[in-house]
Amino acid sequence: MTKEKKGVKLENVSKIYIDPKTKKDFYAVNKVSLDIEPGSFVTLLGPSGCGKTTTLRMIAGFESPDEGSIYLGGERIDELTPDKRDTAMVFQSYALFPHYNIFDNVAYGLKLRKVPKEEIKRKVSEILELVGLAGMESRMTNQLSGGQQQRVALARALIVEPAVLLFDEPLSNLDAKLRVIMRTEIRRIQRKAGITAIYVTHDQSEAMSISDKIILMKDGFVQQIGTPQEIYYRPKNEFVADFIGDSNFLRGKVVRQEGDDSIIDIYGAEIRMTGCPNLKIDSDATIVLRPESTFIGDSGYFPVKVTVSSFMGAYQLYHVMVNDNLLIIHDYNPKDKKIYDIGDTAYVSFDPANTHVL
Repeated sequence: MTKEKKGVKLENVSKIYIDPKTKKDFYAVNKVSLDIEPGSFVTLLGPSGCGKTTTLRMIAGFESPDEGSIYLGGERIDELTPDKRDTAMVFQSYALFPHYNIFDNVAYGLKLRKVPKEEIKRKVSEILELVGLAGMESRMTNQLSGGQQQRVALARALIVEPAVLLFDEPLSNLDAKLRVIMRTEIRRIQRKAGITAIYVTHDQSEAMSISDKIILMKDGFVQQIGTPQEIYYRPKNEFVADFIGDSNFLRGKVVRQEGDDSIIDIYGAEIRMTGCPNLKIDSDATIVLRPESTFIGDSGYFPVKVTVSSFMGAYQLYHVMVNDNLLIIHDYNPKDKKIYDIGDTAYVSFDPANTHVL
């Protein structure tokens, strides 16, 4: 696709609904500002009711913002109808025409635009090659697997050459293994087409695997925007840390400062955290510690009691208690290692460089 790449910009966009019980206004999306770069793959991520789908529908034109403005490639579009916007949507339900074959489903948008027949045939052939359905033009959609139907829906959206491709949880109807295959395919196709993509999901592993940037939302607000690595290793708050992967939260108190380092008492152990010059002495501190960065052994920072010990193949899963706090440990490659049983006392250790102070 040789079309000019366009980005999407939202400026203080809000969507207000009326609560049917209280009859009061509530913000489904609350003053959201985004700047999505041309050609990038961005995911709107969050739990049900966070505002991600409403945000996507406002970009598509199926909902109108009550506050703020939406721009596509510098053009303000929030007052345009969906058919006047340079976007295409891939729906959760695929929305294929059951009485059409693959060719006619994919060609539908071009026929509406009265594109010449020979050009339609050429473009459909090119798109079906791109999505891995070449030679299947005459197959009916009810003869296709879920993954093949998803590819048809993707081809139908791509063929009209939109500036922005919008995905509304497109893989939620597929089984777990096929989801992994299809998300990889969607990312490959998006990169090859060079198109801007905005993708909605509640699946954090899906978002991590395909996104250039993740926009994590909660209760209508954007909690954090960043690359998967930034959000995983440098979460801005406990919600972000807990939503993206598993997290341990260590509660401690700052006992002293030594240059840019903070010495934090965590369950009786004094641990040096580097690069934390703004923490105040005697203030509380929360440290984010990922399970794969947590170690269990016969010695360490502080003792714990093992409450779960399960062999998971690639790792031994431990749940341990320190005081009333649960910690999760993934001890990778457990073969030939000492295995701690339920009820055992062990010690926890970690590299402070692999933690993050909130």
